[in-house]
Amino acid sequence: MSTAENETIEEAPVTNRKQPFPRGFLDTISTGWADRPESLPSARPQAAFAAARRAKVSAAFPGKRVVIEAGSLKQRSNDTDYPFRAHSAFAHLTGWAADTEPDSVLVFEPSSAAAGGGGHDVTLYFRERADRTTTEFYADATVGEFWIGPRPSLAGVAADLAVATDHLAAFGATNDDLTLADAELERFVSELRLVKDEYEIAEMRRAVEITARGFDDIITALPDAAQHARGERVVEGVFHRRAREDGNGEGYDTISASGPHACYLHWTRNDGAVIPGDLILVDAGVEADSLYTADITRTLPVNGTFSDVQRRVYDTVLEAADAAFAVARPGVKFREVHEAAMAVIAARTAEWGILPVTADEALDADAGGQHRRYMVHGTSHHLGIDVHDCAQARREMYYDGVLEAGMVFTIEPGLYFQIDDLTVPEELRGIGVRIEDDILMTAEGPVNLSADIPRTADEVEAWIERGSKA
Repeated sequence: MSTAENETIEEAPVTNRKQPFPRGFLDTISTGWADRPESLPSARPQAAFAAARRAKVSAAFPGKRVVIEAGSLKQRSNDTDYPFRAHSAFAHLTGWAADTEPDSVLVFEPSSAAAGGGGHDVTLYFRERADRTTTEFYADATVGEFWIGPRPSLAGVAADLAVATDHLAAFGATNDDLTLADAELERFVSELRLVKDEYEIAEMRRAVEITARGFDDIITALPDAAQHARGERVVEGVFHRRAREDGNGEGYDTISASGPHACYLHWTRNDGAVIPGDLILVDAGVEADSLYTADITRTLPVNGTFSDVQRRVYDTVLEAADAAFAVARPGVKFREVHEAAMAVIAARTAEWGILPVTADEALDADAGGQHRRYMVHGTSHHLGIDVHDCAQARREMYYDGVLEAGMVFTIEPGLYFQIDDLTVPEELRGIGVRIEDDILMTAEGPVNLSADIPRTADEVEAWIERGSKA
């Protein structure tokens, strides 16, 4: 198709990095391209589930124009952007995931045809791929197909997601739109994810399975990590490779924390040495292409064997994790999982003589908490399309809420004795241990999705021994 049959290509702006295109380029760039016949896909598996979720949003906000934005690219530096990830509510309600187009908007338009004024017409607006007769095709490095590769068509996305689509240019915001800036809507779409559907649970299982392979890779790489000045990054790197090969990437920044770094709860600098005799705490999770993520922590003896003191701390954390798992049942309050773990932490730290009070006094809701010095974080959080999923849910639905079948959450107690903590014996200083598993609640009780990743001290030592022979 020539420019004579269409609008004439306008010259792209010239900057200090973009020089003017020669006339010959401008005269010929739109010609000589093969036709792009499109075979429309069948709807992807999550499309029906996303439609059911949209129906709940529609029912919750009758007569309201609801606008859910995917979000835009975010600048990393100068003209370089971070990898794009759609807002979780947008992905959850469309079924679009790692392949979401930036700046897309999902709109619930009140339907005048619906009985009683209820119901919505739902349209997904996005920037369709540019025709090759436009400047955008070759000159826009952000969205031009010459730069970033093929982009989807309106018809293709409509078939893929089973939702009506339109050009982004046709979308117009109004002052009355209900958007994610509204606390009521944000809370609703967050609480909508508290109970997972079949598709979500399957994706959570997949994310955990890939993460398990990533941890196997880490075990095999431990000797290399111990030889490198920044061995924590060796560990981070091998996990990243697995996450990118088999999934979309990591669901959050990997924590690869060796020695005393394990006592820093969100250590993501990962620039330390991995020294035989120390423990390395690895908190990592693969995000599947669907954007659902695992969140697993294992603490490993670098030389393959726990010392007596390390094993004592490790076994206490495992005891706390098992106690939390034992109380998790449908109908139990979410906070009771944390309370069960903390009872063990308080009992053991008091037994070791490092608390200034008894375990019972430490567990007093008002005057206690002395044991929290060594485990300041919570034991559990909901997990799903966000690593800390459902974060905007009301307290009475989350922390004080009741466990239901279909919920997925972590159990992750820990003990952290920082290197300069004078309240503990010197032999404990610099030891940090966390064990974290991903739990699916069913009608019959909890299922540990990550149970196949070695958990006990003996299992971990055998795992490392096997890895050394791989």
